[in-house]
Amino acid sequence: MTGVGAAHADNPGAMTSPLPADRPQPRSLTDLFLSFTWLALQGFGGVLAVVQRELVERKRWMTREEFVEEWAVAQIMPGPNVINLSLMIGGRYFGLPGALVALAGMLLVPLMVVLALALVYARFADHPQVAGALRGMGAVAAGLVAATGLKLFSALLKHPLGLPVCMALGGAAFVAIALLRLPLAWVLLVLGGLACALTWRKLGPR
Repeated sequence: MTGVGAAHADNPGAMTSPLPADRPQPRSLTDLFLSFTWLALQGFGGVLAVVQRELVERKRWMTREEFVEEWAVAQIMPGPNVINLSLMIGGRYFGLPGALVALAGMLLVPLMVVLALALVYARFADHPQVAGALRGMGAVAAGLVAATGLKLFSALLKHPLGLPVCMALGGAAFVAIALLRLPLAWVLLVLGGLACALTWRKLGPR
């Protein structure tokens, strides 16, 4: 037995899902831990771009459409987006142990790195060069997020609502958050709820 079916056979606690048997997948809990550790260590300032590249383009554990859908779920759940996504992916392949291992990969080594950097920053924070470098990182992070959004734009072509409606909802979210400064929770509740309702109706029995 190969693919996801093998993972489910070896891990009875794994979540059942209709994934193709030949889908690339983590080979073991160790592979899952190391993969998310490496992903987290690359996530300086632009973790969305790193997650998309690692999980979709490099490892091919997800398609672009799946990534867009599951990232949307991760965004509306409490907690950091990438942490939520790691729990979902770990649980999909190895059940509760996989979710915990993926979470450990996201937090263990990066936590030690962050603590070390915090000590260094506390010593050199008053230097103008350090402040300038951090401002430069912010610009790069914004570019990474924008580039990833453009790369994932093609996934909307297969959305049940169609591209015009998706663009209208995305534009409304941008106006509400960036221009009107409305609370994110209300924007997610109203526009997210509307998008879910429209999609549900579109996919319902004809």
